[in-house]
Amino acid sequence: MKQAKLILDRDYQIGTIDPRIYGSFIEHLGRAVYTGIYEPGHPTADGEGFRGDVIDLVKTLNVPVVRYPGGNFVSGFDWRDSIGPKETRPRRMDLAWKTTEPNTVGLHEFCAWAKKADSSVMYAVNLGTGTPVSARDVVEYANHPGGTELSDLRRKNGSADPLGIKLFCLGNEMDGPWQMGAKTANEYARCAHEAAKLMKWTDPTIELVACGSSSLWMPTFGDWERTVLDECYDNVDYLSLHRYYGNPHNDTPDFLASTMDLDDFIKTVACIVRGAKGKKHSHHTVNLSLDEWNVWYHSGGQDQEIYKNNPWGTALHLLEDIYNFEDALLVGLMLITILKNADTVKIACMAQLVNVIAPIMTREGGGAWAQTIFYPLMQASKWGRGVSLAPIVSCEKSDTAHYTDVPMVDAAAVEREDGTIAVFAVNRDLSEDVVLSCDLRAFGDVTLVGHSVLHHDDMKATNTENCPNNVIPVDITPVMEDGCVRLPAASWNVLLLKPNK
Repeated sequence: MKQAKLILDRDYQIGTIDPRIYGSFIEHLGRAVYTGIYEPGHPTADGEGFRGDVIDLVKTLNVPVVRYPGGNFVSGFDWRDSIGPKETRPRRMDLAWKTTEPNTVGLHEFCAWAKKADSSVMYAVNLGTGTPVSARDVVEYANHPGGTELSDLRRKNGSADPLGIKLFCLGNEMDGPWQMGAKTANEYARCAHEAAKLMKWTDPTIELVACGSSSLWMPTFGDWERTVLDECYDNVDYLSLHRYYGNPHNDTPDFLASTMDLDDFIKTVACIVRGAKGKKHSHHTVNLSLDEWNVWYHSGGQDQEIYKNNPWGTALHLLEDIYNFEDALLVGLMLITILKNADTVKIACMAQLVNVIAPIMTREGGGAWAQTIFYPLMQASKWGRGVSLAPIVSCEKSDTAHYTDVPMVDAAAVEREDGTIAVFAVNRDLSEDVVLSCDLRAFGDVTLVGHSVLHHDDMKATNTENCPNNVIPVDITPVMEDGCVRLPAASWNVLLLKPNK
């Protein structure tokens, strides 16, 4: 049996974990909103039309923040279309996703849904076809107490109290040629700087996320970040980065190694941010917002047939990836990578939350169920809050098609407020168990009080409405002998260790 070693010490800390790293994303895209979170007439729908079964699943995930309303959608969106009486709201062509947006669910409705789901709103403003003034206006509408035209309009529309949105994105993927109103780095930097200035003058308590380059492989990457930060650094609080992975070539070892790329990506952007801070001699700190991340490749190529059958339709079945067990392992590895960068990554949003490349799926008029990727996020959100510890892992390494020296075991560790140590570990080896030796140094004697394993013999196994528990974590009898724990082949593990007082 293969061997690995994990060393932890409470004095070797990465940083305090911001709970918002367990965030998610709802865009007006496909069935994320309509027949996703919102379906009047559904057996579980409440008086406002929100599906109770979906809310229950979101609460189980314990998602602290949800990015909204886009995404590519936001670059052609006028927020004023989404307020006022539903019957007078305009139906608009959404050029981003070639659908029709009815605006039935708008700003007030989504804020109400987020409250029901025990979450908060991360609101993206339109800096594609929109302006700094329109971005400022939505802050006044949402957050100003009253006594002005826009805040009084909010009160007239049913919210006497401010909506209290405290986190805003300054556009979305603005260097992407697919984006409505795409901009050069200089164009975006000036627009974002002025928007940030006006928004914070309107409400100094808000935080702002500036757009980084839309992809690591964009020709603009790097120079874009430097240009934007040169202009905006002292007026923004986060810089965004987006990353998706897939396995179209069915090379599982290479797929599971792709988080090495994610770690390099995060560290590269963090270095660019530190360079901007040094150049400006600033005392202000800008952190990172990984506000789109996930596995995304299963649904590729399906959309054109959907559009052909229903041109400019609403609530089309777009980007509905059906996730399998190996995708869940990769999501677990991505969460481990995020935790190991907790000093710089303070916000992360799995994209998306319901139906569209999502951990939660629904059927119109029918059930809601958790996909395989639901479970690592659920468990990390539950147990991964506190201080991220710096893990030292010694294990066998191997090469894959695109990566070298890939560690067989990857792990992150969290010291929770109650003193419990949560270790998240993935055994990448597809055929052999690993004995993990745990050296916890400063913690003294510890007892393994919990061990949860997510494993399936079929890497392509999925969950469905009729078989929702095919791939789920299982609590096994916690066994630690001489400080060693067994990690099954191809598994996501949550180890809970309690120091003995």
